[in-house]
Amino acid sequence: MTASSSDTRTQVVQIFDNQPIYTCAKCSAVVALQDELISKAFSGRDGRGYLMHSACNMKLGVKEDRALLTGLHSVADVFCLGCNERLGWYYHSASEHSQKYKEGKYLLEREKIIKDNAWTL
Repeated sequence: MTASSSDTRTQVVQIFDNQPIYTCAKCSAVVALQDELISKAFSGRDGRGYLMHSACNMKLGVKEDRALLTGLHSVADVFCLGCNERLGWYYHSASEHSQKYKEGKYLLEREKIIKDNAWTL
C-alpha cells in the first residue's frame, strides 16, 4: 500500500477498548498497543523513537534503502490512516547481521505519538 493523499479516515479501526495504547498525536487514531513496545532507545528523524513489534492504522510508503545510524536498512515510511501524518518507518531488511532483529518491526517517532494508559477511576 502506498502513502497517497486519498481520504483513508474511514479505514481507521478502534478495537483496543480499555487497553494501554499509543495514538497519533495529530488525530488520535490508535497506532499501537503499549504491550508491543520493544525499546525506547532508538533514534528517529526528529528525535527519540520507539521500536515496536507491530502497529495498526498505518499505511506504508515507498520501500527504499536508507543509511541509518546502525547501517544500511531497507525501510518504508509509515503514515497514519487517520491524517496521513508520517509517524516513522517500517524495517523491511537490514544489511548487517547484528541488525536483523529489526526486520518486520516499526520505528515510531516519540514526538508523533501519545501514550494513553486507559486508566479509569
